[in-house]
Amino acid sequence: MSVAIKAPHLSSTSLHMTSPTRTVVVLGGSYGGSRAAQVLAESLPQGWRVVFVDRNSHLNHVYNFSRYAVLAGHEHKAFIPYINFPSSSVSDIHSYSSHVRVQATVTSINNHRITLSPNLPGLQQSSLDFDYAIYALGSHLPSPIDLWSHQKGGIKSNLEPPEIPTYGGTKSEGILSLRERQKRVQAATSVLVVGGGALGIQFASDIAAVYPQKRVTLLHSRRRLLPKFDDAVHEEALQGLQELNVRVILGERLDLESLQHTSATGGSSEPRVVRTLSGQVISADLLLLCTGQIPNTGLLRDMDSRTVGTDTGLACVLRTMQLCVPPLSSKAPEFQADNDDVLHWLKNFTFGIEGAIGQSESSPSSPSIAPDDTPSMTSSQRISYSPYSLSPISSTDTLVESDSCQETLYPNIFVVGDAADAFDAIKAGHTAYYQAEVAARNILRLIHRDEKVAKDDLDLELEEYVPGPPAIKVSLGMTKSVYEVNGVVGTKDDGVEDLNAAAVWAAYGMRDVSEEDMFA
Repeated sequence: MSVAIKAPHLSSTSLHMTSPTRTVVVLGGSYGGSRAAQVLAESLPQGWRVVFVDRNSHLNHVYNFSRYAVLAGHEHKAFIPYINFPSSSVSDIHSYSSHVRVQATVTSINNHRITLSPNLPGLQQSSLDFDYAIYALGSHLPSPIDLWSHQKGGIKSNLEPPEIPTYGGTKSEGILSLRERQKRVQAATSVLVVGGGALGIQFASDIAAVYPQKRVTLLHSRRRLLPKFDDAVHEEALQGLQELNVRVILGERLDLESLQHTSATGGSSEPRVVRTLSGQVISADLLLLCTGQIPNTGLLRDMDSRTVGTDTGLACVLRTMQLCVPPLSSKAPEFQADNDDVLHWLKNFTFGIEGAIGQSESSPSSPSIAPDDTPSMTSSQRISYSPYSLSPISSTDTLVESDSCQETLYPNIFVVGDAADAFDAIKAGHTAYYQAEVAARNILRLIHRDEKVAKDDLDLELEEYVPGPPAIKVSLGMTKSVYEVNGVVGTKDDGVEDLNAAAVWAAYGMRDVSEEDMFA
């Protein structure tokens, strides 16, 4: 996930003057961005290329970060090579006429150009023109699993150990960062996990399972764990935590001021304490704030602040996944690899049940700019839609009402995953995957429309995304898990220590991978 920061004052070179082909940029290399890049690379017509941008050298398999930040010996498995795209430096990207990946940070975007900054200090920024873009930069992760947290501010507590080593986007640095997190957990006698979502539950249960002698407390502000899901998910998760002797406190909020006024000083053996807003005291040596993610939409806000919801921080999109400016009256609430490999893994990891999701989501996851700054566009260039359309993913033809935003000033920019306000879809790898497929296929349709290569008008109609029902799988210690799929809640007891990392490596093209291979 590329970081959304303002560009520093560096000299800049432009790559658009020598670009040999027309370009689709995919910004972000996680589950959604990787899928979009694959679909496009397999189907773009001659004369087009994908430029795949991510600030990490390897795909960061963030689903496993919490486990690998606790349990030693598997941390290298969280970083999966991008084997399907040749790698280029920022300065050499103009020399590629075919698909290419570049490790860099995206520092700005407008309607037809991005600015890229190499991760290494002192190197030149470069701008790159594009015809279409898929913005898949996700969200800023909670600090316990955010390898880039050294770049941010945030709450600092004297419960926390010294800073972890600086991460610059390489696998070796990521391994060191996870190992330092393991040492933090190992050294603590008591741990406070704040947040009762999937991440908090997994951290608390893993720590309690690996270190049963430690006092582990989970604090959640709501009365239910995982409140977006069925009550039975809460009950199973709560029971699993209690079986591991995790102290669970519900309906209480942490008093952040107490983080700066603990009872012990440096070097003291006395227990250090924090309190909730109601005054309840909690003893802890290590604090893990697992309280949600912040959408990484700063670049879009800088481009046109109207495209980002002021209350959610999410990018406003059409059901085609195209970026849009909502009306003022509305509220922003290897290429040969099997195409289904990654989706197969995401289903099984997220849901823990073969084929359970079926066709529920896809059948074939600054100040406002002035009017003069808005890209000029005739009425025929704007993409308009009927207020009603047939769902493309339902098992039956269900009439769905489109949202109030029905046209876009940015028909060439698509947003998928955690950054998108995607019609109440949950934020998860499988939803980003499906959304990316819709966005990629719609770009192909627009290209074919422009080049008049479709067989008939039906081939050119843009696909619409409709989310399926909420679905999740959450581990409860080393082997147990709870899942909800299509309204069915259940538990499994077949987990393994590394969360079956080899399966996702295979999904990204590295089949029959050995333990030694996963150090690559």
